Amino acid sequence: MTRLIIVSNRVQATSADATANQGGLAVALSSALRQTNGIWFGWSGKETETFSGSIDLQKRDGVTTATIDLEPQDVEEYYNGYANRTLWPLFHYRVDMAEFERGFAGGYERVNARFADTILPLIEPADLVWVNDYHLIPLGRELRRRGCDNRIGFFLHIPWPPMRLLLTLPSHRELVESLFAYDVVGFQTDDWMQSFFDYVRGELALEVGDDGEISFAGRTIRAVVCPIGIDVSDFVPQAEGEVAARTCKAMMVSANDRAMIIGVDRLDYSKGLQERFLGYDRFLASRPDLHEQVFLLQIAPPSRADVQSYQEIRAGLDALSGRINGEYASAEWVPIRYVNKGYPRDRLAGMYRAAKVGLVTPLRDGMNLVAKEFVAAQDPGDPGVLILSKFAGAAAQLKEAILVNPYSAEDIADALAQALEMPIEQRLARWRALMDNVEREDVLWWLQTFVKAMSRD
Repeated sequence: MTRLIIVSNRVQATSADATANQGGLAVALSSALRQTNGIWFGWSGKETETFSGSIDLQKRDGVTTATIDLEPQDVEEYYNGYANRTLWPLFHYRVDMAEFERGFAGGYERVNARFADTILPLIEPADLVWVNDYHLIPLGRELRRRGCDNRIGFFLHIPWPPMRLLLTLPSHRELVESLFAYDVVGFQTDDWMQSFFDYVRGELALEVGDDGEISFAGRTIRAVVCPIGIDVSDFVPQAEGEVAARTCKAMMVSANDRAMIIGVDRLDYSKGLQERFLGYDRFLASRPDLHEQVFLLQIAPPSRADVQSYQEIRAGLDALSGRINGEYASAEWVPIRYVNKGYPRDRLAGMYRAAKVGLVTPLRDGMNLVAKEFVAAQDPGDPGVLILSKFAGAAAQLKEAILVNPYSAEDIADALAQALEMPIEQRLARWRALMDNVEREDVLWWLQTFVKAMSRD
């Protein structure tokens, strides 16, 4: 396979002792790189007083990484600012939370230019360059300006917003036009791709070909749908391993014959945690017969702690979980176990297997790999039930989950009752269909599908 140069905002450690907070993107990209002997380039997460362009090259667990440090102003304007206070809320349909600051936009352009300057010497003529996610939309344009004529692809891991929302971004046209520097632009679902098509038809007056090809300013891109998967060959053995088995047993003992509902999410407003707690609250209010027979374990490691809106989310969830526990708890039972820390994937796999229900209810999500990990971790002879938001990208694939409207407390409450009372025959049939999809469209399928599109002559 042709060597890949994968670029993302952050490059995370891949060693076994550093996986507590490793996200789905990090795990998926690491798996892809092992298949191609490629390089993963991005920000180290560290700051330097003055940007030098110095690259730290390392090889660990079969993955070669190349990282750079950024200046504090870069981090504030590019990462905390434009990426996470402008694009992230806007692309997740939260225009009310988006901040449009010229300084943020300037930092975003500056860091993308610095990425291009630094990575260009690492790119060999036959390499495929694969840029990932919303932090780096202009990177392809910056590489072209510097003479890079390699095949370059871009994959968006989050939703693409409807045109009427994107129009609120002051530089929306410039952002979209920069995508035409790529050869292939990938989306998680057809819904997100159609939103992109709506924009290029409506604002740029362009035609979209039957194969997703669009031409603009002398360049032609091809848009594709390519949903990301998990590394099933790695995750399932972890779920069946010693650490997961110990964790599963410990959770079963801790549950004391109660049914465990599990949620695992970054602490982020897109994940619908407040709405999830309110749905669970409605469930408890409507089903007093199930009190002390069930509990919700919500794992929510903090993210973007420097951003004010995230501090407010944590404070709100602390208060809401405390109110629910105060109203329903007894001396022997606490209805919500709310944990603000991350766990290694092998321990999470054991927790998933111990759960009767996986509760995955984001308000809007590009994919949601937790849903797929929950399915992959289940005991084939006695699987739990997945409740999944209709607005997660994974819902387009995992149709046999119980699909819910995460904004409706009643919908979540009804789904919890249905899942907890579902007979084994139905659980087995649903899980088998879900698992077939998780196995068929795994991370290797995602890699091969996107690389094939990038390699097209």
